[in-house]
Amino acid sequence: MNVRLSTTLALALLVTGWNPPSGQSQEGIDVSNSPLLKPWTGPHGGVPPWNLVRQEEFVPAFKEAIRISQSEIEAIAENPEPATFENTMVAYENSGRTMSRLQSIFFVYTSNLNVGPMPDLEKVVVPMLSEFEDSVYQNEKLFARIAAVYNSDAMKNKELDLAQRRLVDDLYKTFLRKGAALNSAEKAKLSQMNTRLARLFTDFSQNVLEDEQGYVTWIDDKADLAGLPDSVVAAMAAAAEARNNKGGKWAVTNTRSSMDPFLTYADNRPLREKVWRNYYNRGDNGDEHDNNRIIAEILRIRAARAKLLGYKTHAHWRMEPTMAKDPQAAMDLMMKVWPKALARVKEEVADMQAIADAEGVKIKIAPWDYRYYAEKVRKDKYDLDFNEVKPYLQLDKLIEAMMWASTKLYGLHYKQLSGIPVFHPDVTVWEVTDADGKHIGLWYLDPYAREGKRSGAWMTDYRAQENMNQSITPIVSNNSNFIEGANDEPVLISWDDAVTLFHEFGHALHGLLSNVKYPSQSGTSVARDYVEFPSQINEHWLETPEILNQFAVHYKTGEPIPQALLDKIRKASKFNQGYATTEYLASALIDMKLHLAGDVDIDPDKFERETLAEMGMPEELPMRHRTPQFMHIFSSDAYSAGYYSYLWADALTADAAERFEEAGGFYDPEVAKSLHDNVMSIGDTIDAADGFRQFRGRDVDTTALLRKRGFPVD
Repeated sequence: MNVRLSTTLALALLVTGWNPPSGQSQEGIDVSNSPLLKPWTGPHGGVPPWNLVRQEEFVPAFKEAIRISQSEIEAIAENPEPATFENTMVAYENSGRTMSRLQSIFFVYTSNLNVGPMPDLEKVVVPMLSEFEDSVYQNEKLFARIAAVYNSDAMKNKELDLAQRRLVDDLYKTFLRKGAALNSAEKAKLSQMNTRLARLFTDFSQNVLEDEQGYVTWIDDKADLAGLPDSVVAAMAAAAEARNNKGGKWAVTNTRSSMDPFLTYADNRPLREKVWRNYYNRGDNGDEHDNNRIIAEILRIRAARAKLLGYKTHAHWRMEPTMAKDPQAAMDLMMKVWPKALARVKEEVADMQAIADAEGVKIKIAPWDYRYYAEKVRKDKYDLDFNEVKPYLQLDKLIEAMMWASTKLYGLHYKQLSGIPVFHPDVTVWEVTDADGKHIGLWYLDPYAREGKRSGAWMTDYRAQENMNQSITPIVSNNSNFIEGANDEPVLISWDDAVTLFHEFGHALHGLLSNVKYPSQSGTSVARDYVEFPSQINEHWLETPEILNQFAVHYKTGEPIPQALLDKIRKASKFNQGYATTEYLASALIDMKLHLAGDVDIDPDKFERETLAEMGMPEELPMRHRTPQFMHIFSSDAYSAGYYSYLWADALTADAAERFEEAGGFYDPEVAKSLHDNVMSIGDTIDAADGFRQFRGRDVDTTALLRKRGFPVD
């Protein structure tokens, strides 16, 4: 079914027991001619009609889209002809297009424009979709037809090609994992669980958003800005102005892009602690937005659901379709790296403490000191101050750099378009063409933070590529939370933010370069622990001389970044890997341990605290995502028992990067073509391990991961 069903987002109220007539809602809003339900019009196969969206139409439009989708599913299930690949699998792929278009628009609103009525609409809509999803997976006649194709001679005798066999295999097993083989009573119980989870996911997400918007550190005294670069101060002033200076002249908002530079450079230690606590206590403040009770219930339901479906734990259920297959494989990789990361943190903290002691400040390094003193150590050891680098990291220039690299690697070209509808004035639209000028897709960019936009950075696809009935090109987007510069000043970003920018563009390229037949195998629709590989490998092009020499130019003088500064960056490339690896792995390990715990009552704060202590977590740094704000695993099922995926994919990335290095550089045309042909363009048409093997010439060498991070290889 060509519908990206939206249990990946949170919901709270259940709408049931309603059977609308075609085109008419219970509220009396006629949506029969709504642009939300019509095929997209305009250039390049149609574009989302953002300019025609009426938010009051969302609920009735979803009810109508569900009715349309149900009729499409019913037509497949009730087909009197024997089940074949064409009349069952292809028909399923063709169904749900109205729903898919509508969801693309709605979930951009919930993630990028979650203001006004949207939080309440989100609470209504996704439970409807959760109920609809269950009705599809629990349709006995539909599953019987899918099973018939799965068990057919065409499958056994390999009359179907590899992509077709994978499509059948994946769909059949997905239906099983979603409860298709349960009896009626068990299916009803499963639906109750999914509905309740949908409500809890929404509550969790909206609580985090409330704490991100509700906690702002205000500053009035200019002396409290000591140590901060001018660009950071300007961004804080712009953030305060955007909030009408209600609490002061400068504002540190409760997002990573605002918190991180403040903790890195601010000399005022009490203010660093305040900013740190605001950020890391999101969802854990003991008020109406506290997430601990919600987490406990989510974990109980997930464990019970896994048992109902015949799995030992939620982790075993979630990991079955991944590259790792089993939780133990993921744990083995994480525990291979964990002790090395802890040892490096011990060295890093010792270096920091020595500087603090030499300054005579009489402190013990605390979590709100780590970034600050890490920068001092970086300067002491490598004579590198990232304050010196930031003036060369202009957002606009780095966007150009990403495009340039993709031109060199894949022959892509970009043209900014005007007159295309967008959902906010911040958004720009680019047409992407290949080396021959053929249209490849559209890329939307939404770079700036604003009220109602969730924090972080992410990629979304509005439309998946396919070549089933006709050639349909993809529409993808990248979304970030940079602070706009004041008075038309260029936006300067940190090195870490530049890495994230390239990372998310890697996801976009994965969608844009897709060249498959069936939409459910397109682009990023691959195993969860493989999908981060194309994005993580794309990070490597940021640090290439070809990029830095051309695009890292000073925002005032236009001069390229000095070679001496580039040499320092390269020399310090493995600096602070103890911190980066440990804060990430702590979150990944807590995620896995929570979901391996099984059917037991868990106090999230206590579990986090005690488990970290058992693991030997250094007290000088926190998890990257503390449990009460861990959106990856509690805003949906998407990354639950799957946050390890970033490390798994980075093992592939490190090994893949070494192939480029062995070939003489990251722009080697032969290696780039192999990456395109075996990874970027093939989606889920072959097994991920086979695709990597074809690219690398062998299975992955996980010791490359240790080399990349500067850890000893045993």
